[in-house]
Amino acid sequence: MEPRAARSRKGEGPRGEQERRRSGGGNIEKDRGLDLVQWTRHMEAVKTQLLEQAQGQLIDLLDRVVQEAIQCYPPQGGPLSSIPPDSLSKAREPSLGKRKIFIIRKSLLDELMEVQHFRTIYHMFIAGLCVFIISTLAIDFIDEGRLMLEFDLLIFSFGQLPLALMTWVPMFLSTLLVPYQALRLWARPRARGAWMLGVGLGCMLLAAHTTVLWVLPVHVALKYQLPPASRCILVFEQVRLLMKSYSFLREAVPGTLCARGGEGMRAPSFSSYLYFLFCPTLIYRETYPRTPNVRWNYVAKNFAQALGCVLYACFILGRLCVPVFANMSREPFSTRALVLSIMHATLPGIFMLLLIFFAFLHCWLNAFAEMLRFGDRMFYRDWWNSTSFSNYYRTWNVVVHDWLYSYVYQDGLWLLGGRARGAAMLGVFLVSAVVHEYIFCFVLGFFYPVMLMLFLVFGGLLNFMMHDRHTGPAWNVLMWTLLFLGQGIQVSLYCQEWYARRHCPLPQTTFWGLVTPRSWSCHT
Repeated sequence: MEPRAARSRKGEGPRGEQERRRSGGGNIEKDRGLDLVQWTRHMEAVKTQLLEQAQGQLIDLLDRVVQEAIQCYPPQGGPLSSIPPDSLSKAREPSLGKRKIFIIRKSLLDELMEVQHFRTIYHMFIAGLCVFIISTLAIDFIDEGRLMLEFDLLIFSFGQLPLALMTWVPMFLSTLLVPYQALRLWARPRARGAWMLGVGLGCMLLAAHTTVLWVLPVHVALKYQLPPASRCILVFEQVRLLMKSYSFLREAVPGTLCARGGEGMRAPSFSSYLYFLFCPTLIYRETYPRTPNVRWNYVAKNFAQALGCVLYACFILGRLCVPVFANMSREPFSTRALVLSIMHATLPGIFMLLLIFFAFLHCWLNAFAEMLRFGDRMFYRDWWNSTSFSNYYRTWNVVVHDWLYSYVYQDGLWLLGGRARGAAMLGVFLVSAVVHEYIFCFVLGFFYPVMLMLFLVFGGLLNFMMHDRHTGPAWNVLMWTLLFLGQGIQVSLYCQEWYARRHCPLPQTTFWGLVTPRSWSCHT
C-alpha cells in the first residue's frame, strides 16, 4: 500500500503542481517588487545628487557671467578699462575665490513683511513693548502714586554722548584723508627714488592713522569713564573705520600699482571713497548699484523702529535683569543660584539678540542704504532657518561675513597656496572672536572672556560638528536651544561681573586684579 501522503500528491495531479508554481511565482513577484522599490529610491537619490551638482555649477557659471559683465561695464563718467582679464585676475583677485557681487535687492524682512502672517508677528513684538510700558506705569502708580515713565537706565547708558560724538570727528577725518592720500602718494608717477620716498611717507601716515583710531577712543573712554552706550558708539565706529580703511587699500592698491606699470587703470576717485565710508558695506567698489530715488518715509520709519528697539532693550534690562542681578553678588555663592540665573537670563538674552539684529542689521543699515540709494540690501539672510552653526555664522551678519571671507579666509587661503582650508577657517574664527571680545571689553569696561570662550571654543567646535549636511528640523531646534543657552550664559555672567565690580572695588589697582573676574570672590 502506498503512503497516504503519496496518494494525496498523486490525487492532486497537475492542479497541485500549478498551485505550487503559482505560489513560487508570487514570491518571485514580491522580490521583484522590493527590488523595484529599492531601485526607485536609489534613482531618486542619484537624481537629487545630480540636481545639486548641476545647481552648484550653474550658480558658479552665472556668478562668472555677472562678474565679467560688471567688469566690462564702464564706471560712471569714465572710459572702459583696458586691463586684460588675466592681469586683472592676478592684480585684484589673488585669493583664489569669488569676489563680492553687488546687485539691487531688498532686505529679506522687507520681503517677508509683505505677507500678513509675518506682519502679525511684528505686531506681537510691538504689543510686548506696550505691555512693558503699561506694567512700568502701573508699578510707578502703585508705588509712587504718579504716572511717569522712568528712563534712568537710558539716560545713564547714553551719558556724555556729545563727548563721544566729538571724539568721532577726528577719527572720521583721519580715515577720510589718510588712506586716500597714501594711495595717491603710491600712485604718483615719479622716479624710483622719489617713489620709494612717497611709499615710506604713505606707510608712516597709515601707521599714524591706525594709532589714532586705536588710541584715541580708548583714551577718551578711560579718562572720562564713558557709560556703555557711548562707548558702544565709539568702538563700533573704531572697528568699522579700520575695516573700511583696510578694504579700500586692499582693493585699490593692486590696481594702482598696475597703473604705474602702464596697464591703464586709473586711481579711484575721492567721491567714490567718500561714498564708501558712509554706505552700509565693508567691501570697497568704485561704483555700486543705485536705486532711482530716496523714500524718506521709509528712512523715518526705520530710524523710529531703531529707537523703539533701544527703548525695548532698556525695558527688558530694567524689568528682567536689574532686579535679579543687582544684589546677587552680595549673597553667598551656590551652584543652584548660578544655574537658575542662567536659565532666567535666557529669555531676556534671546530678546536682546533679536533686538540687536532688527535694530542694527535691518533698520539702521536700511535707513542709511535708502538715504544713499545703495541698492544691495542683503545685510543678512534667513539665519533663523539655519540647521547648522556654520550656516548661522554665514547668514547672521552678511556685511561682516563678506569682509572676513574676502580678506581673512580667501587671502589666508592664497597665502597658504590654496590648501589648508581648515587653517584659514580657524583664522577667521580667531580674528572674529578676538574682535568680539575686544568690543565687549571696551563697552563694559572690564575683561571677562565669556564671549571669547563661547565664540572661539564652543562656536568653533559647533561649526565643525553641526555642518551643512544636517538639514532636518530637529537640527534647527537644537541650534535655537544652544542659542538660548548661550545668550543666557552671556547675560548672566556679564551682569554678575558688572555689579560685582561696583559692590567690591579693588583696594589697589593691579594687573591681576583687572583681569581676574570679581564675581568669583565678591560674595559678602
